[in-house]
Amino acid sequence: VKEEDIVEIPDMKGYKIAIDVMGSDKGPNTVIKGANTALCQNPELELLLVGDIEIMREQCRALSMDMSRVELMHASDVITNYDNPSVAVFAKPESSLVRALTAAADRDDICGLLNAGSTGALIAGSMRFLSGRERVRPALAAVLPSEDGGFTCLVDTGATVDCGADLLHHFARIGSEFMAKMYGIESPRVGLLSNGAESTKGNKAVKEAHALLSEDGSLNFVGNIEGNIALSGGCDVLVCDGFAGNQVLKVTEGTARRIITDIARYAKRMGKPELMELVEYLMGSYDIASLGGGIILGVRKPVIKAHGRADEKAIVSTVKMLLNMAKNVEVFERKNNN
Repeated sequence: VKEEDIVEIPDMKGYKIAIDVMGSDKGPNTVIKGANTALCQNPELELLLVGDIEIMREQCRALSMDMSRVELMHASDVITNYDNPSVAVFAKPESSLVRALTAAADRDDICGLLNAGSTGALIAGSMRFLSGRERVRPALAAVLPSEDGGFTCLVDTGATVDCGADLLHHFARIGSEFMAKMYGIESPRVGLLSNGAESTKGNKAVKEAHALLSEDGSLNFVGNIEGNIALSGGCDVLVCDGFAGNQVLKVTEGTARRIITDIARYAKRMGKPELMELVEYLMGSYDIASLGGGIILGVRKPVIKAHGRADEKAIVSTVKMLLNMAKNVEVFERKNNN
């Protein structure tokens, strides 16, 4: 073989994601199945599965999982939705969630974490183990498709239902930072959810937050955004308290589901099967589960909360979302360092 014919193949960059397989409404086997599908589809992906070791070993064998890319970590306890979230994070150090969070905090090779259990415990645990020196409260965000073909980061979507102006200001900053890192937006447009476009509209917290956001020169604040144009593409980050954000998220999902169902029924009743192509397109575009899960903002590593009822498809989507986030963070940091 001639020297010029030898091609050096570099080692593929691996991205290891920690997954708490316990706590899901559908059980650990569904989570592991989704993780295995994601593993098969993404050759650069590696996994740290945390949970009952015997359950994990049995399921991994049943799926003929590639164990050269999978690490198992035993956890003898589980945090459930019946536990007090803040108390459980301290009282159950051997739980799968705490062990996964500890691993993500202590190990440089882990670039993200997925959990489908208690939202409150994940937020409390993320704040304890993965927050920065400022120890700020993390927020729960969702990235939704907007009318203009882009995406809007909705923050907060349920982590903090009662917010003061300072916290809404904080949400704007971490949401803006997230969209800059994840989507390469140089100056993300920040909107404030309100019941009117005028600065005088909104409750006390919203009015005070409007003033804070207007005075913050580091933010590209575009003003108040009403609910009917929340996903029109007028902003890249939409800020609100967790109660309002959760309602925006669920009303959007419910309305989309209702419209899609009505189109499918009409197509069947009128004998127009060609409309089912439109139905399939809309189902893919507005399936909240397929978009991943709730993103914990304000922490050192990407953390995603999948829905408790997440099926295999949703787990696959969430793992892929974490993988993309890890890659984008790497690109963003490399660009800034240069």
